[in-house]
Amino acid sequence: MIGKLTGVIDYRTGDHVMIDVRGVGYIVYCSDRTLAALPGPGEAVALYTDLLVREDLMQLYGFTSLVEKEWHRLLCSVQGVGAKVSLAILGALGPEGVSRAIALGDWAAVKAAKGVGPKTAQRIVLDLKDKAPTVMAMGSTSTFQHEETMIEAGDPEAAAPVAPARRSRPPTSAAAASAGALSALSNLGYGPSEAAAAVAEAAAQAPEAGEAELIRAALRLLAPKG
Repeated sequence: MIGKLTGVIDYRTGDHVMIDVRGVGYIVYCSDRTLAALPGPGEAVALYTDLLVREDLMQLYGFTSLVEKEWHRLLCSVQGVGAKVSLAILGALGPEGVSRAIALGDWAAVKAAKGVGPKTAQRIVLDLKDKAPTVMAMGSTSTFQHEETMIEAGDPEAAAPVAPARRSRPPTSAAAASAGALSALSNLGYGPSEAAAAVAEAAAQAPEAGEAELIRAALRLLAPKG
């Protein structure tokens, strides 16, 4: 199993990139959102990967975080959902958006992805709702750290550090805040599903909120009404 690739982008197309890893080129399929976050040809990149093996097919799929990779694995476990549909959902919503939609039971958000009908969207939410808390809790440790990974000594590119894919904001901000809030609510005795739904709703209302703000907002949502 190929779980991660670190190398240099050789070329990119509309649905995949080729990553040169010490002279071996790997074709890696990615969601539109992930492709948009990647650097250009000739630049260094690191991606988590999932290998699909069938009798007549072997394909690699790439992800910028373990949360994205885990959602891909779970989405593909749902009847009627293949890799193409999974990437469409992740491309439309992003891993954090998928977490929120499934935790909240928002199948309409899932249906907004290209190629996803209402029955499939409802099945995804129903089948995966109990998985949302576990995946959301991965958020604080799943994204790549901003550290330099050097290619092994002796490689002609050894002087060039291999950096993670570019991001539009700090790598663990929203995911880490949600994961931390979820952990805090669990420690307070709230069940995983209700805690995940409250954190997801709070995050949807205030996408830039920090962990403490999410905890306070989620607690207000969980407070008995009346």
